[in-house]
Amino acid sequence: MTIQSELFVSIQLIVAMLLGGFIGFEREREGKVAGVRTYAAVCMGACFFTLISVHMMDINSGSRIVSNIVVGIGFLGAGIIFKDQDTNRTTGLTTAATVWATAAVGVAIAFELYVMSLVASLVIYFLLSLHKMKWFNKWVKNRQNDGDEKRMD
Repeated sequence: MTIQSELFVSIQLIVAMLLGGFIGFEREREGKVAGVRTYAAVCMGACFFTLISVHMMDINSGSRIVSNIVVGIGFLGAGIIFKDQDTNRTTGLTTAATVWATAAVGVAIAFELYVMSLVASLVIYFLLSLHKMKWFNKWVKNRQNDGDEKRMD
């Protein structure tokens, strides 16, 4: 690998870190345990593993490494999900899902799919921000009220 190639790869890693950090910023702002550093590390790590596979001589290694990233981040997500036995409430589902999606952003950056990576990052951020939007809260409240009415029937 030439110095120019390594510099290009380094820029990809920085882009992955920035997009992952952008997504994590919303979680950090909400006081969640997984925040900027976690999301940035997941995105950059997925990008880095994928970049390694892209530069290997074995053409089949890329698909194997990417599939193992998907599985590995799935295990990370499983560790994030927690069910409180006292309240019977499950927490961490959104964080687990968005960490998993953020890993996909890192993989896409490694494959030089920059527009898709940016759009996916914006969509993930939007999804994480939905609970702050009045129209969304109104819609959720209406759905809950409809469900309550159906249970009374």
